Amino acid sequence: MDWSLSTWWWIASGALVAAELATGTFYLLMLALGAAAGAIAAHFGLGFTAQMLSAAVVGGGAVAAWHLKRGGTRPAVHASENRDVNLDIGEHVDVVEWDADGTASAQYRGARWSVRHAGSGTPRPGRHVIRRVEGNRLHVERAD
Repeated sequence: MDWSLSTWWWIASGALVAAELATGTFYLLMLALGAAAGAIAAHFGLGFTAQMLSAAVVGGGAVAAWHLKRGGTRPAVHASENRDVNLDIGEHVDVVEWDADGTASAQYRGARWSVRHAGSGTPRPGRHVIRRVEGNRLHVERAD
């Protein structure tokens, strides 16, 4: 079976989409657009150099445009404190009793968690807000 160049471009585009689905890297979709542009160039009968140029311009342009749209910067908040990364941030937990070293144990989401006081002052029992998660330890502040 003899496949045309456009078929290989479509296969490359599909592989990039599959890789994006497996990894969650949105930029791979932009590169898949570039591969689709290469396939369309092949359908129009353009040479391999023009196909590569089309794929590079469209794919690279889409990546650059998406990077500029996002602002090109990573969030200033560390992942352990970023609600977009960890949905526990901002949730409430009830602490019944604190140890002298500012730690406690609390029931949260059906499991026992280690809790550390992250606020100012002396920790008091009651309702607290989760500010950071490190492994299986919640860093909390009083929810007043």
